[in-house]
Amino acid sequence: MDAHDALTVEEAAANFAAEIAYWREVRGMPKKALAELMGFHPSYVSHMESGRHKPTADFAHRADETLNAGKAIWRRWNEYEAARTRQTTAAAAVPAARPTEQPYATGSAIVVEHDAARLDYDGGHYRLTMRRLLRNTGTAPITRYLIRISVDRYPGDPERSNAHYRTHPLTWDELALTATCRGEVMRWEAKHDRDAFKEVWLLFDNDQGRFPLYPGDSVWIEYAYTVSDTKWGRWFQRAVRLPTEHLEVVLAFPVALDPVVWGTETSMTAEASPLPSAPGRREEDGMRVFTWSTGRPALHARYRLEWRFRARPEQDVKQGEFK
Repeated sequence: MDAHDALTVEEAAANFAAEIAYWREVRGMPKKALAELMGFHPSYVSHMESGRHKPTADFAHRADETLNAGKAIWRRWNEYEAARTRQTTAAAAVPAARPTEQPYATGSAIVVEHDAARLDYDGGHYRLTMRRLLRNTGTAPITRYLIRISVDRYPGDPERSNAHYRTHPLTWDELALTATCRGEVMRWEAKHDRDAFKEVWLLFDNDQGRFPLYPGDSVWIEYAYTVSDTKWGRWFQRAVRLPTEHLEVVLAFPVALDPVVWGTETSMTAEASPLPSAPGRREEDGMRVFTWSTGRPALHARYRLEWRFRARPEQDVKQGEFK
């Protein structure tokens, strides 16, 4: 039996929602902008992506075309429809739409006081280290924090990327995800596990105890993971999903590769435009380090840094090949 034949309606609907979130993330498109291009109300797109509305063929078709997803979203719709048909044929009732999921806890609210990302490349693998200073401005303890991992090897060619990740999917073993808080290891649980897209709950607990983020408190968390350059495209995007006071990105590449970096900014109301300031640049220990930061970025803004290695022009030409 094919693995897709064993999907339940709920699993297929969750996969559909995750596929939309992945491609919207890759394209750097806010929900409001996607809704306008598709001809839907922004709340409808939000409900569809969160799983509160059932997938429809019309939505799948429009989303796939608008996001240039190379039929990936349409395939998720077909999987959902097949699962629904199997359930109907088996005389089982189609389950109701999933209830609204509280992202953290009722009464909770997170502000990111500082968001610092560092991406290191050693010539074969990228290692991303994220450090965030979180403050609980709500009235209830926070026990988990949601993160996303999304990659796109060939952003200009979605069909090639989709085929690439079907053959070479991201795996948990290669990611080697680690997370800590106050020196304590954080457990984590997978929420969505797609070939090129993961959503993960970082939990404020481990085998030795619990350490929730209480109202009024701030705490640093850090998580890191590794991706081969055969699966990581030459871009890195930061999406502002929570109120953020300061955002910083550091890229470190070997000097021998002669790297150059540029970036764009996208907001809820504007298309991509050059970053308002150029990334800083310095060299240390054989690495060329690029740094860019901004204060109080707008909610839902996206900052995308891209690069190329001038010492590897042949690889820029052969990016369609898997090494």
